[in-house]
Amino acid sequence: MAECRARILVGDDDEGLRELLVRYLSDNGYEASGVADGLSMKRHLAARPVDLILLDVMLPGEDGLSLARGLGDCGPPIIMLSARGEEVDRIVGLEVGAADYLPKPFSHR
Repeated sequence: MAECRARILVGDDDEGLRELLVRYLSDNGYEASGVADGLSMKRHLAARPVDLILLDVMLPGEDGLSLARGLGDCGPPIIMLSARGEEVDRIVGLEVGAADYLPKPFSHR
């Protein structure tokens, strides 16, 4: 019987953080992969759907808020990650469709 693991996509331009999150998620039973920008995220989603996206607000090119808005209600749940932790940033993230908003730095646990 094939193992069914939830697929998580980490979209963050900080290579160290992206690799840390992918490794942590993989070590804890998830099928995790990472992308560094919006175009790579769109390509990944077109080729392989995911169950959850961890998405940095300040991606190069198309930002995370625009990407989240573009996925709309039909996309997978999104948890926004951002160095911008002000209340208004969190509200905007939630208004564009994110399920939650975590300010950086955050505990990996």
